[in-house]
Amino acid sequence: MDNSKLDLVFHSICGKRVVAGFDGGDLSSDAGLLLLSLAETRIGLLKSMSQGIVDPREQDQVDHHVIDMLQERVYAIASGYEDANDLDVLRKDPGIKAVCGRLPISGENLASQPTISRFENMVTRKDLFRMGMAVAETVISDLPGDTTQVIIDVDPSDDPCHGQQEFEFFNGYYDEHCYLPIFVHVTGSDGRQRLVCGLLRPGNAYATKGLFGVLRRIVGLLRVRFPDAQIILRGDSGYGDGNVIACCHDLGIDFVLGLKGNSRVHTLSSPVQMDACLKYRWEGNGCREYGEFRYKAGPWKKQERVVIKAEITLGKLNPRFVVSSLQKMSPEELYEFYCGRGEQENRIKEMKLDLQSGRMSCHRFMANQFRLLMHTASCVLIGVLQQALNGTKWARSQVGTIRLRLLKIGAKITESYRRICVHMPTAFPEKETWYHIYRQLSG
Repeated sequence: MDNSKLDLVFHSICGKRVVAGFDGGDLSSDAGLLLLSLAETRIGLLKSMSQGIVDPREQDQVDHHVIDMLQERVYAIASGYEDANDLDVLRKDPGIKAVCGRLPISGENLASQPTISRFENMVTRKDLFRMGMAVAETVISDLPGDTTQVIIDVDPSDDPCHGQQEFEFFNGYYDEHCYLPIFVHVTGSDGRQRLVCGLLRPGNAYATKGLFGVLRRIVGLLRVRFPDAQIILRGDSGYGDGNVIACCHDLGIDFVLGLKGNSRVHTLSSPVQMDACLKYRWEGNGCREYGEFRYKAGPWKKQERVVIKAEITLGKLNPRFVVSSLQKMSPEELYEFYCGRGEQENRIKEMKLDLQSGRMSCHRFMANQFRLLMHTASCVLIGVLQQALNGTKWARSQVGTIRLRLLKIGAKITESYRRICVHMPTAFPEKETWYHIYRQLSG
């Protein structure tokens, strides 16, 4: 070994100098991506997405095909490398090369950052539509076959912008220049929320922009897979308006939506609010009262059921309202069902914090939508691992934990005439979990 490369000196151990350097050779810090490649083999998401992209290049001159670049980018995002600049070095990583279908030692390197950037800017609006449909079809086909009720959760978020990206605008509510993506999750009989759509929107988008087209396509796919299932749309008060309610009636689906208070709503709910105030005198903070009434806003076609939760905290009355087409639940049960939408906020946090989905630094809006789709694909693939973790202590782990404990594994990779060997640490603490996932995905 060339000791001149060991240029990092640490404290001595038992009288021996400790030196380190980046000269290990054909090693990878991301051997856990092998599991993610098994997830891709099982559901075929990236293959379906790549088929939606029309490649305008001369194919006999192409070194990096669409599927290769898509795999490279999505696997890198899943590993925590959301910046395409990292690929200038990672394209030589034997572990990432292997999961992208190239020989890890003797094979050609993967695409560099400039090639990936051109790829991101190559896609058209039609390409994005086909890829989005591929994601939705894949996720819905992965729902349990015994599903009789599907909950569609919808919620917006903000992605701060720091340049001159197309359609970034200042948003007064978030007090920043941003995009306002909308995320849609579906939940089947297993209770697991699956990301089915991430739609990028301008920073000045109104709450329901893009919702109706997305909703129609998702409901259409669900009707094909589960023709008799009950479908429920669940969202906050940004979606509790006449247009969303009318869309739900037209599509034949139920809804549970937050409703903003107004003078008429407060008048109709005044008996419940008064009961809460009286109860507060005897029980103090935290007391709650539930009730319901019928209400029709001006643009609505008919009266709808509205549930109120009246609660007093710190001496202040805080009424909340929910409008719904569901009739069989009690007011308290219906409001608790509505509160279940809060779990989607955790899923969005995973996207934003663990997968860095807000990395929208391309100038073109469509290129940034493509990036959001690739982050969505990473989330879907890791979701397959989450599903395979049922029965283990990591069954409810979030994306960041799965990456840290199961994907970020150092390994020595060797390549011979007949096989490729990935030598992972003998002392790896999650070997049994790894075997469990392998059996679930390869069986």
